Amino acid sequence: MPPKKIADFDSKLIGEIAEIMSDAGLTEVELTQGDSTLRLSKQVNVVAAPAVAQAAPAPVAAPAVAEAAPPAAESAAEHPGTISSPMVGTVYLSSSPGADHFVSVGSQVKEGDTMMIIEAMKVMNPIPAPRGGTVKAIIVSDTQPVEFGDPLIIIE
Repeated sequence: MPPKKIADFDSKLIGEIAEIMSDAGLTEVELTQGDSTLRLSKQVNVVAAPAVAQAAPAPVAAPAVAEAAPPAAESAAEHPGTISSPMVGTVYLSSSPGADHFVSVGSQVKEGDTMMIIEAMKVMNPIPAPRGGTVKAIIVSDTQPVEFGDPLIIIE
């Protein structure tokens, strides 16, 4: 017995698409075939965890010599050498756990050198230096989630 047809789409195809959606973590897919369009979407339930009160940590004395800390995100975004995130994802500063970082503060980079990787939807996207220069600050930390436009690094 042939599969049931829904417009131009058979039930076997719809089942395969639903399986791909599940495997890839997709919540919506739209497929057009001829004059017919099929949109599959699934509802995602988000459960908020109850807030747990935590005791305030004990104050820590400031070190005598301040370490080179990355500038605050607000001031970094205004710096003319700031490179911003081109996408939403998770930042990785090295090619694999335990490997040396692509760049560090003081590193010289050339245009096109990989500065970091942003993982978006299980795809590793290298972030190249848009211009040559010296890395003055790395604003993000390894495995930090970023949004589009968040400051990542400052190159002068």
